[in-house]
Formats: sequence, structure tokens, C-alpha cells
Amino acid sequence: MAKRDLYDILGVAKNATQDELRKAYRKLAMKYHPDRNPDNHEAEEKFKEAKEAYEILSDEQKREAYDHYGHAGVDPNSGMGAGMGGGAGFADAFGDIFGEIFGGGRGGRGGGPQVYRGADLRYALDISLEQAANGFDTEIRIPSWDNCEVCSGSGAKPGTKAETCRTCNGAGAVRMQQGIFSMQQTCPTCHGSGKEIPDPCTACNGEGRVRKTKTLQVKIPAGIDDGMRIRSSGNGEPGVNGGPPGDLYVEIRIKPHGIFKRDGEDLHCELTIPFTTAALGGLVEVPTLTGRGEIAIPEGTQTGKTFRLRGKGIKGVRSSYPGDLYCHVQVETPVRLSDEQKKILRQFEDALRDGGTKHSPKSESFTDKLKNWFS
Repeated sequence: MAKRDLYDILGVAKNATQDELRKAYRKLAMKYHPDRNPDNHEAEEKFKEAKEAYEILSDEQKREAYDHYGHAGVDPNSGMGAGMGGGAGFADAFGDIFGEIFGGGRGGRGGGPQVYRGADLRYALDISLEQAANGFDTEIRIPSWDNCEVCSGSGAKPGTKAETCRTCNGAGAVRMQQGIFSMQQTCPTCHGSGKEIPDPCTACNGEGRVRKTKTLQVKIPAGIDDGMRIRSSGNGEPGVNGGPPGDLYVEIRIKPHGIFKRDGEDLHCELTIPFTTAALGGLVEVPTLTGRGEIAIPEGTQTGKTFRLRGKGIKGVRSSYPGDLYCHVQVETPVRLSDEQKKILRQFEDALRDGGTKHSPKSESFTDKLKNWFS
């Protein structure tokens, strides 16, 4: 099968500059790299095809041979092919892409010490349901770093100074190359700083910084829900070699409430009423987050009946109106009755029985179901 044109593979014109070739190859390599497309044979073939195209076109001698003779000009078996030693341009580009895929900081390769963004921190904050509903301001204390006062942040013992790393010559990274493959990694001697400290500061052990505790003001917005996070920019771990600091994420945990359960913007509670109120009806006082409320219980109310109080829930962070409060009725059966009370209840039971099934329609329905089952 005829091979595709190398310029078409990379998607560039025949007069493309080396920079344009490199950018085109980087884009394709990032897209089709096998580590980003596991078990994808088509992507693997496209990656190999782009790699071969860039390997040839990034080398001026090979490119000239290809432009004159086509694929035969770069085929070592054709007798006219140019030498196939890996060009430095290809190795550099592949090394950069390799680093982008597998991670790594900025810098190195002649650009000075590698710079890394600081890690993000997470802080779990336990609050009450009332605090979540109303919002509040609070202070938290988090671990942090500060410049060492003894060495002024240099990491070197007073009277001495850091020296340029002999392994990476101050680049902060070293490049390993095998054939056409090139990979950059953090210098194992200076750990990316580009500096060696022969006589480290004893106060900070050469770190140039010491641990401390920092107090931050945090504003908790009204309506915040369990699991939500508040970001405090720049209050994470400090960056490395002048890199930007990470962020602090305050994760909200709402403690269980003695009365209410939250469901988004709605609240639920269990409303226990005496069986006399359930039978006769009446007004019942109910708790809310903003005070007290009342519910009119109609006569004959059964366990499981739910009453809704509109607007007595929680107004969410992004909501215009508060949710509702749902009260779920539980009819309480009296316990520890005296003999006199038991006598009165039996008389009451007899009176109900004399009235037939109209007083207990649910019991009649259940009895009918039992009869049908056993029959």
C-alpha cells in the first residue's frame, strides 16, 4: 500500500517552517499517544505515522532528500536514502510532549530551574444546620509555611550561600536520551531548584522555610449545603522555585440535627401527636428554623400523614425562594396505663365495636385482604 505524503500526515504545507512542523507534530502526538488511547490500535498507528513524518521532516538533510525523491529518498534500503540517525529537533519535540503527557513543571532545558505550582489543601469544617441556613463568619487555623528568619529563606547557613548545581548546571532538570527518545526529569541532586547548598541552615534544614499555623477568615454563605466547597485562592501549599501557591478548599460538613433532616432546600421532621388529637383533631405546635409554627390537625388523622409548611425550609445559595417544611405525622400509643384508664379504653372499644366498621375503615380493608389470602 502506498505511503501517505508526510506533509499531509502532519497537516502542514510543503513550505512549513520547523516551528510549524513541531507544533503540528506536538498536537498529533498529544492526541494519539498510546498512553492516552490504551488498546486503540488505530490511534497507535496514527501516532507512529506522525512520529515517522516528523522525524524525517525535522531533519534538514532528510527533508531535502524527501522533497526531491519522495519516500525513496529516505528509505535506507533504496540505496539513495539519507542517514536515519535521530535528529535533535525530533528528540527535543518528543521529549517535550513526553513531559506534557506524564506531567512536569515549567523550566529546564536552558530555561532555568523548574517552577511548580503549590499543592491544593483541603479543610473539613463541621457546622450546624442553623449555621448553614443563616450563614456566618468564622476563623480557621491551617498549617502553612513561612520564610526562615535565620537564613532569610535562602536555605544556606548564615555567612554562606547556595551554589549552582553541578549535575544540571542550574537548569533544575536533566535530559535522558536513548536513540530518538528523549525525556526530561527533575534533577535528582537539587530537586529542581538549580542550586546546591553545601552548608545548610540548621534552623530549617536547608529548606529555606519553616512550618507555622495561619489563621484565616472564612465567610460561610447562607444556604450552603453538605459537601459544598469554598475556595480560598492562594492559601494552599507554596509553589516551588517561585511558582504560584495552591488554593485552600474548605469543605462543608453539616452535623446531624436533632429534629430536622435536610433534602436540598426542603426540611423534614417527624411530628408526634397523641391519639386523642389524631382522632378528634386540633392545633399542634411545630418547630421551624425561624421559630414556632402551628398545624391544624383534622379529626381522623392517621400515622404517615404529611403536612407542608410553605417557605419554612432553607433558601439555597443560588435560590430565590426558600424551600418547604414537611411534617410527617406519627400517632403515639399511650403506655403505662392505670387500671382505671384501661377500663375506660375497653368501654371506648366496645362503643366503637357497636358502631360497626365505619370507625375503622382501614382495619376492615385489612381484614378483607386476610380473608381473601387464607381462602
